[in-house]
Amino acid sequence: MARRNTHTGRLAAVAVLAVSALAAAGLGANAAHAGHETFAAVSSLDSSTSANWAGYVVTQPSTTYTSVTATWKEPKVACGSDNAGESSAFWVGLGGSSQTSQALEQVGTSADCDSTTGKPYYYAWYELVPANSVTTKLVVHPGDTITTSVNVLDGTTIELQVKNRTRHTSFTTKLPYATPDLTSAEWIAEAPSACDSFRCRQIPLSNFGSVSFTKIAAIGNAVGGTLTANPGWTSTAISLVPDGNGRGYLPGPDQFSSRATSTAGATPGAASADGRSFAVQYTATAG
Repeated sequence: MARRNTHTGRLAAVAVLAVSALAAAGLGANAAHAGHETFAAVSSLDSSTSANWAGYVVTQPSTTYTSVTATWKEPKVACGSDNAGESSAFWVGLGGSSQTSQALEQVGTSADCDSTTGKPYYYAWYELVPANSVTTKLVVHPGDTITTSVNVLDGTTIELQVKNRTRHTSFTTKLPYATPDLTSAEWIAEAPSACDSFRCRQIPLSNFGSVSFTKIAAIGNAVGGTLTANPGWTSTAISLVPDGNGRGYLPGPDQFSSRATSTAGATPGAASADGRSFAVQYTATAG
């Protein structure tokens, strides 16, 4: 493996910065490693663009977020010989609100097109950065109703859970984590990059059509909230626009990335009045 598999992200005050990854098996035998990386400038106080994130993030100074959850139907990704190697991921997470943070806790699903055959591949995963991404054995098919959650149990123990409500199966793990980042909560559809020890190359986003995040909720400072109904949280909408200028970020010593190789992106719709749902739409050409 050239570089550890990761699903990570960062949202800074003036930029969104992220690095994430998929299981190499989902991209076929030709892929040793895949990941996600991004750089994007915030265009206003309540909206942003990212090279690989589309969705919403909530933050608030002096707020510690200890729980995040959402439900979605796994999208049916459009795959074929012309789409080999494309991929996408859908997740909820805690952390990543600081540009200097080295931690993020996240769990979700992915919908990839195998890099050799172009056939669709679906799976669930979790990650506690800086540890490697872990692919679970939970069976995921398009159309399945998926609920994921990240919960901080005692400050240094993280519970990550994926429920396949269609198949009545679930995966739960509780892991020690001494230094979690709890400065934000997020609901994200993400595009990947292929990473080695020196750089990340943007992988084309697989055409997932549309995905709706529902039953959104988070807890900050022991108070529950949503994207709009919360105790003063700032909700930021993020649109995925591939970054062709070559800028990017990798945590640790490998702080170099290469430019995007795809025009595909994604755009979040407006949040519902109660802040409990929104949809992300794939677009073949973003900008």
